[in-house]
Amino acid sequence: MSSNALNQLDCEYVVVGSGAGGGTVASRLAQAGRSVVLLEAGGDPRKLKGGDPVQPDANRLPTDYDVPAFHAFASENSAIKWDFYVRHYSDDKQQRLDPKYCEEQGGILYPRAGALGGCTAHNAQILIYPHNSDWEYIADLTQDSSWHPDKMRTYFERLENCRHRPLHRWLSKIGFNPSRHGWKGWLRTEKSIPMAALVDKDLFQMLTECVEESLAGSGDPVERLGWFLESWGDPNDWRLVRKNATGSRYTPLTTRNHGRTGTREFVLETAREHRNLKVELNALATRVLFDENKRAIGVEYLRGEKLYRASSRPSEEPGELKRVYASKEVILAGGAFNTPQLLMLSGIGPREQLEPLGIKVTVDLPGVGKNLQDRYEIAVGNRMSFPQWHIYKGVKFSPRDPQFQQWNLCRSGIYATNGSVLSFFKRSPVAEGPPDLFCMGLLANFQGYSPNYSHLFAKDLNYLTWVVLKAHTRNRAGEVTLRSADPRDVPRINFRYLEEGGEQDLEAVLDGIRFVRALTSGLRGQSLMSEEFPGDDFKTDEELKNYIRNNAWGHHASCTCAIGLGKDGVLSSDFRVHGTTGLRVVDASVFPRIPGVFIVSAVYMIGEKAADVILNGH
Repeated sequence: MSSNALNQLDCEYVVVGSGAGGGTVASRLAQAGRSVVLLEAGGDPRKLKGGDPVQPDANRLPTDYDVPAFHAFASENSAIKWDFYVRHYSDDKQQRLDPKYCEEQGGILYPRAGALGGCTAHNAQILIYPHNSDWEYIADLTQDSSWHPDKMRTYFERLENCRHRPLHRWLSKIGFNPSRHGWKGWLRTEKSIPMAALVDKDLFQMLTECVEESLAGSGDPVERLGWFLESWGDPNDWRLVRKNATGSRYTPLTTRNHGRTGTREFVLETAREHRNLKVELNALATRVLFDENKRAIGVEYLRGEKLYRASSRPSEEPGELKRVYASKEVILAGGAFNTPQLLMLSGIGPREQLEPLGIKVTVDLPGVGKNLQDRYEIAVGNRMSFPQWHIYKGVKFSPRDPQFQQWNLCRSGIYATNGSVLSFFKRSPVAEGPPDLFCMGLLANFQGYSPNYSHLFAKDLNYLTWVVLKAHTRNRAGEVTLRSADPRDVPRINFRYLEEGGEQDLEAVLDGIRFVRALTSGLRGQSLMSEEFPGDDFKTDEELKNYIRNNAWGHHASCTCAIGLGKDGVLSSDFRVHGTTGLRVVDASVFPRIPGVFIVSAVYMIGEKAADVILNGH
């Protein structure tokens, strides 16, 4: 560390992390007139230079950030990527059965983003509303009625600027809003360019017919015509949310004029309008500072580029040690991996883990880092009989191909999508309450995350991959633990797949595989496609369950600083860390149970709620 005297900033609130939770709460506090310092360990993704994973191009990164179809390349762009290598299993033999396992790294790639906007800088931009039961669970657990689903919906209405329901947008002006969308918020949502208009019409019609036939014969409660006419396939329509409806949906995207938007834009726009928000980039938080009464009074951090060792080619420089002091509160929003790490480095966590590393225990809080949860996702990949989808003609996923020019000039074409062609909500036989399966068809070869996985997006242009996503997983055995007391080290992460509720989760994912196979059975029967993975050798339930065990992945890590009481609880219902004052957590780690389908919507919403709670409390 630098021997220079510590540089200091002063404010009312320090927020650590600029993702969906941190960027939202920091901006809202600043808009309310509070002085805020926002610490972000990475830089601005639109002002950095990265590397093209397909072909060298020093100016690629802003393109990867902006173009919806380039999200896989953004997640592997060396300028912003944070590569965590996680374990799915404690057992080495079982772990090595996963073809994505990297022996040298001792784990499986889990992409995160070290950049302004956090993981909203590289995600697939999908915004799907949580299930109401997610909020009901927290309200019942804490006896805090402010978490009731009807009240939580108001935060979604506050943050959203819906641009994909034009008639309802007009009706809202005269006070009629049955869909309960937001129309004036900071986060714009749009409907992706319809893939049906881009794919070969005859083939798409045949695929749609196969889907309709499979849905009609499945015995599932298929969405009725009246529901569809109400919602027009919108998964975030309040009427469908209340009914826990199943059936086909489109996927709203967080885009502005069909280019990525997220907390980066919200933070920068707020900082331009409100000088009381100061954004410190390349600022890696190392510990929370406390006074003698266990009140959080500030944050110590290192200033420098790529100091965290999850970065691509991490810096050898020590960084400049700095501090920022908060007169009111410190708010942690580093995500499900980094927030528990920072708490433990600050002496908040399980005593038996901290003392052997020489960390002085401030609060013995056993739940920190425990309860790690995620989805199970699995792929069923089909290769078409023709060499490529016609919409991919000439595509190189590069700023130099004609499709990019079409997107750049007209904001249309394949690059204005995120690759999704069809999606369905389905209830498995073991579901408890809302539908627990989300099945999404992608025009890509995607089998999960491994180094250079995005190459397949540009190489295999004749694939239809179904991704089966299991919501409301039952496994809560995962854990984040410190590797060392060095804040630049990446923590150890073990999801301990299937250790709790494993058989039920397996049954649900198996049902999803059977379902998506049925969707395209007609196309396979006409030799228009062949299944590449898992393939024809996987027929029986046990063979398919082994395929799931050995190949499943996730990318919605959450729940490691859970709201709750008792030994496993870390936070109160107002986001305060037990045993401290002036310290809160506002990110994906706060949930006691993993919410919804794609969790980013829930994280945006708690950012809005936390700002309300803090402002009302002071």
